[in-house]
Amino acid sequence: MSVHLQREIEGLKKSLLSLCALVEEQAQRAVRALLERDDRAAREVEQRDVEVDHREVEVEEECLKILALHQPVAVDLRFIVAVLKINNDLERIGDLAVNVARKAITFARQPPLAIPFDLEAMWHKTRAMLRDSLDALVNMDAALANDVCARDDEVDAMKRDIRVRAEDMIRVEPERVAALYTLTAAARNLERIADHATNIAEDVIYMVDGKIIRHGEGE
Repeated sequence: MSVHLQREIEGLKKSLLSLCALVEEQAQRAVRALLERDDRAAREVEQRDVEVDHREVEVEEECLKILALHQPVAVDLRFIVAVLKINNDLERIGDLAVNVARKAITFARQPPLAIPFDLEAMWHKTRAMLRDSLDALVNMDAALANDVCARDDEVDAMKRDIRVRAEDMIRVEPERVAALYTLTAAARNLERIADHATNIAEDVIYMVDGKIIRHGEGE
């Protein structure tokens, strides 16, 4: 790898990590807004989504510039392809954070309800998956990426548990249906963020090992 290409790739890593930190912060603020019924914080998440979109475009343009100027091959080419896909996943996570923020706005307007689910614990697991997937990318760590993929089942199970418990509560307290639906919708968005973290981990495995494991391929 030329010194110039190496410098470009290091800069690209920093840009991607900066975008990841931004979308993680967006999701954290959205979850906190939901838990605290904070309408103002939720609206700030909506407003900052423009910044996420702008950063996503910048990363894509960096990738295209490197491809055009350096025509990388082998592992460097796989890295650029992986970054393009991961960049899209991060932008989608930003959109899902906005979805959670909108659920927070809706929830804040509904009659008070003590949240009967541990959405915060679900978010902590999801956030750890997101962080580890990016750590796997920076450190070229396929083992950590595989571990992230394995954890996706835990978040799926938490979402299913929340849905079942909500359905049980609705049968007992049908007047709470709107608030409970809002909370289960937020849980569904968190589960989808975990799915995107898994996508990122799978792209890291592709980058490091050249294996495509989505849909069971490459196993």
